[in-house]
Amino acid sequence: MATQTEDPVLGIDGIKGEEENNKPIDKVVGLVGEEGGQGERDMAPSAGNLMHRSGSRPQLDLSKAAIQGNFEETNPTILLPNQSDDIFHLALDIGGSLIKLVYFSRHEDQAINDKRKKTVKERLGISNGNRRSYPILGGRLHFVKFETSKINDCLDFIYSKQLHHGMDSLWHSELPANDNAVIKATGGGAYKYADLFKERLGVSLDKEDEMNCLVAGANFLLKAIRHEAFTHMEGQKEFVQIDHNELFPYLLVNIGSGVSMIKVDGDGKFQRVSGTNVGGGTYWGLGKLLTKCKSFDELLELSQRGDNSAIDMLVGDIYGGMDYSKIGLSASTIASSFGKAISENKELEDYRPEDISLSLLRMISYNIGQISYLNALRFGIKRIFFGGFFIRGHAYTMDTISFAVHFWSKGEMQAMFLRHEGFLGALGAFMSYETHGLDVLMAHQLVERFPMGAPYTGGKIHGPPLGDLNEKISWMEKFVQKGTEITAPVPMAPPGTTGLGGFEVPLSKGGILRSDASALNVGVLHLVPSLEVFPLLADLKMYEPNTIDLSDHSELEYWFTVLSEHLPDLVDKAVASEGGTDDAKRRGDAFARAFSAHLGRLLEEPAAYGKLGLANLLELREECLREFQFVDAYRSIKQRENEASLAVLPDLLMELDSMSEEIRLLTLIEGVLAANIFDWGARACVDLYHKGTIIEIYRMSRNKMQRPWRVDDFDVFKERMLGSGDKKPAPHRKALLFVDNAGADVVLGMLPLARELLRRGTEVVLVANSLPALNDVTAMELPDIVAEAAKHCDILRRAAEAGGLLVDAMINNLDGSKENSCSVPLMVVENGCGSPCIDLRQVSSELAAAAKDADLIILEGMGRALHTNFNARFKCDALKLAMVKNQRLAEKLIYGNIYDCVCRYEPAR
Repeated sequence: MATQTEDPVLGIDGIKGEEENNKPIDKVVGLVGEEGGQGERDMAPSAGNLMHRSGSRPQLDLSKAAIQGNFEETNPTILLPNQSDDIFHLALDIGGSLIKLVYFSRHEDQAINDKRKKTVKERLGISNGNRRSYPILGGRLHFVKFETSKINDCLDFIYSKQLHHGMDSLWHSELPANDNAVIKATGGGAYKYADLFKERLGVSLDKEDEMNCLVAGANFLLKAIRHEAFTHMEGQKEFVQIDHNELFPYLLVNIGSGVSMIKVDGDGKFQRVSGTNVGGGTYWGLGKLLTKCKSFDELLELSQRGDNSAIDMLVGDIYGGMDYSKIGLSASTIASSFGKAISENKELEDYRPEDISLSLLRMISYNIGQISYLNALRFGIKRIFFGGFFIRGHAYTMDTISFAVHFWSKGEMQAMFLRHEGFLGALGAFMSYETHGLDVLMAHQLVERFPMGAPYTGGKIHGPPLGDLNEKISWMEKFVQKGTEITAPVPMAPPGTTGLGGFEVPLSKGGILRSDASALNVGVLHLVPSLEVFPLLADLKMYEPNTIDLSDHSELEYWFTVLSEHLPDLVDKAVASEGGTDDAKRRGDAFARAFSAHLGRLLEEPAAYGKLGLANLLELREECLREFQFVDAYRSIKQRENEASLAVLPDLLMELDSMSEEIRLLTLIEGVLAANIFDWGARACVDLYHKGTIIEIYRMSRNKMQRPWRVDDFDVFKERMLGSGDKKPAPHRKALLFVDNAGADVVLGMLPLARELLRRGTEVVLVANSLPALNDVTAMELPDIVAEAAKHCDILRRAAEAGGLLVDAMINNLDGSKENSCSVPLMVVENGCGSPCIDLRQVSSELAAAAKDADLIILEGMGRALHTNFNARFKCDALKLAMVKNQRLAEKLIYGNIYDCVCRYEPAR
């Protein structure tokens, strides 16, 4: 394997990329094999290995570039073996039953000339990133599967999405097909169908070892995906978070047609220790003979309606309906699979196919569970992971395997399952590409989303994994609302489509099993290398961002009702934000259908997409909005409220300046709580907007600020700020203020509080959303708000200048002085998310950098201080401020009522 040492931009003979010398390369190739791999990934950054981007145009990596074919040709093809930017990586696992695809699509970069952002990065010492460590600048990892018998559908899909082309067709749509393109593949079909891929797509399959791929895929998932592994007992799914340092050793049991048992001791360290030929193929083969079922899924569907006691001999059958308690066997324990067929004078046709299917399923699942336990016992392993498409997310299959492991180990071992169970091999093949460096990404850099790929409609129905807006809208328009359940019609796929645009006949639902579960519980992985863990969390292992426990079904139903009732108003706002055009209405309807489908799916199976919290639901809603190109549904509303609030800010600041220090501090905290009433995400507050102007509502809220509040730590906070008696404490060095809503909330609430901290010599960082969510203010909007406020306040003006917020001299100095050099700075950083809530395990790199020397955190608003982080503990002082605008939340969280206030102060540990 070659090692890359050349400069990634000046690859050969000083030749630069297209943008550097304006000499375009006519032909390029993208997908490559192992040759010309990346080599060492932890190289220190230097001028030679940093790769800058120019706008959003693709950057070519010409290292080890070489002309392919005849040098005498007029336009010879040039192979770019180290090209990692702007390509679609594709890998396949072609099994005997199913083809699994994993492919990567790059995020569309939107180049913004943001001087504030550049100033922040320079001030915080954030570089553009090490291209050797992070060759992916952001993208999505998709998961798709096909039946192997329908391999032409798979080939059509690859062709329709142009996944076999190396360079992004957005910039290189004129490129001819490349005869030298190579796709990584594993499984027996990589050999069997190699000629077909060459014939149909013009690509070669680079075969990867199947066991290597299985282990690499499993290791990646268990390290990088937070809610990947789970236990399943008696129908209850519980997610397990495993410390990376305690992952190895484990037993990986891959259940395909047969079963392989692999002892995994580390990355690339494993051995196949056992296996059995009694696996998924046995179930399907015997089932086909005994029941005449035509497919694996049909056989599993039968098992949902089966009663195995009609054909299995149970312990109770032997002991007259009694348990054999002496050796721990219940009357319902299977003593002999298919044992009743011995004594009964019946022919095959006398038994129900449903009962045969279930008996067969239990027999094979128990057998696999027991053999797995024995091998784990043999090597002293406590943890067993089961994968492979035999399981397919079926509750009964998982329960049976779990029961066997639990029973034979007397509870000392756990059977665990993986949500991406069927994609281990494909992921491992994907990992074998040497150019993308995916293995360096950790859990906080991967975010799983379900905007299009997972709405439940019955049956195995997929949305377009990667398609343009019209494709997505057309797909959603096929759904029909019937009562509270969203179903789909059953049209045939039109000629020339991949088959994913059409729908199969929905399968009937059983009480426990869902034969379509595996098609619906895997989302798209967004790769965001700029995300980091918030460094001020006291204990990352103990951190849980979701305050409300949605495992309580009544709690789940309540919040689903809240979100459903809010949906029509949100759609109206979204459509209005786009001018109310027919196109906007069509997109709004598609968004409503998509989000409603998700809610229906999650209400039926809350753990379908991983551990579910209220923050996840709110984020899912925002993702669905963005999927249908609603960038900022509340844009005009925020602008109007900002202008109204800024108009009265000077009078408020003058009033505050006339107060004593102690009264002013209380008034400021009251102002934050009062202004937090402006929240378009709360139904009670939306109703208030119809009863008065912003200023009237703010004054009303201020007048009702009666202490003690429901949670009232103000006196402790005041002592830390002002001291007691003659003892004056030192001011905080740096404060992070997590702001919430636009308008009065930030302008009349948080800005005056920030001003007070600046007055006391504390550096202030305003932390706002990276992307819009409801009426939350964003980091892109805040500098203009601060600039407008600074026109009327010297303190804000000097601090904003010192913090780089007024880099364009947006305001004139009120007194012409140059005092900004000695002023503490006021900065704005983005938090890395686009949701009303914030998960501090995933924040922007600039927020992580800003937090390293902060000694005060102020979290404001329901989303950040109550729904998430109410119970979070920090290494520094923390103040949590919010007005509770939901009666149920008030009762559950603080045993209070709507409009109660929370002022929770927690000194540094």
